[in-house]
Amino acid sequence: MAYRYWCGECDHRTPWLDQPRAAQQLLQHYARHHPATPPGGRIETTRRTPGTGTGCLAALAALALLLAFAAARRH
Repeated sequence: MAYRYWCGECDHRTPWLDQPRAAQQLLQHYARHHPATPPGGRIETTRRTPGTGTGCLAALAALALLLAFAAARRH
């Protein structure tokens, strides 16, 4: 599972990371930008593991192949 932590004081958010690394980045952000404020905000989660997704690339490649196949059959 991947986590993204959002700052409760500004619009900062961490990248999608495993939970300990995302929490550490938020703590570092608070120490630098909001030193007298206890950490807060919200946590966003996703089921995917960070760095393993192919995004839309696989869907676009499949669509391109289908379009090429359809165009080849028409001629």
